[in-house]
Amino acid sequence: MRKLYTYPAKPFVKWVGGKTQLLDDIKKALPRNLSQINDVTYIEPFVGGGAVLFWILQEYPNITKAIINDINEELICTYRVIKSDVEKLILELTRIQAEYLALNDVARKDYFLSQRERYNEKNNSDIETAALFIFLNRTCFNGLYRVNSKGKFNVPHGRYTNPKICDEETLRADSVVLQRVEILCGDFAQTGKYADNNVLYYFDPPYRPLTETSAFISYAKDGFDDAEQTRLRDFCEQIAAHKSLFVASNSDPQNVDNGDDFFDHLYKRFSIKRVFAARMINSKGNGRGAISEIMISNVANAY
Repeated sequence: MRKLYTYPAKPFVKWVGGKTQLLDDIKKALPRNLSQINDVTYIEPFVGGGAVLFWILQEYPNITKAIINDINEELICTYRVIKSDVEKLILELTRIQAEYLALNDVARKDYFLSQRERYNEKNNSDIETAALFIFLNRTCFNGLYRVNSKGKFNVPHGRYTNPKICDEETLRADSVVLQRVEILCGDFAQTGKYADNNVLYYFDPPYRPLTETSAFISYAKDGFDDAEQTRLRDFCEQIAAHKSLFVASNSDPQNVDNGDDFFDHLYKRFSIKRVFAARMINSKGNGRGAISEIMISNVANAY
């Protein structure tokens, strides 16, 4: 089947750890005959910025259904608004963009902080929540998403010269793609009820920190420790028993400790490949560069 790029859909937010740069490696990990399989269901339990979601639904038109999930309520609210009320969202973002860009640097920071406080109050409409989520993402430091122990978003202002807060073309294209996507919010394990043959999962969980200082993001206030990584492994075994295929990404501990075989041991029943990706969240330039990540799967005829 010929590749069909029906819509120019792409992530509507900047996302630390986003998988755009790893799409070629992810494709290699998928079944070689994926485009020939009828009625495939695609499931992404940690959807994040959606780089793989938007790519795969355009690359493989035979994927007739997709299910996405994330524990971040505001992120999922934004996906749902883009799916159902994209024009109202565009109007709100256009207003915010005009207000913000008209300000000088000092006033922009004040505006950012006031909108961050409003966002953290969590008593906004869905349209307002989605607009604030995108605005903060486009104007905060490095597009980072981080919350404190109380679940409050606390990333500082990013001071970009001319940020594109309202990307109308992308939002409309994403809305079209999302019409065939079921959107869930909660723990990743709730997607297990869909496990079956002709079901493909992609997992991009919060990465295991390579060092104590690299735990820069608290994506959710409850964290994702080694016990959660082990629970995810158990979930992969569960869906594999139901004949589902999966690919999972994570950090490679051997970047800092050659003897750290945490994931090699954890996923010893499955295939593990090491691929290279640039990390861009270190605030010091010399801390940014290509390091290996691991890609785990139960796909027999990949690579």
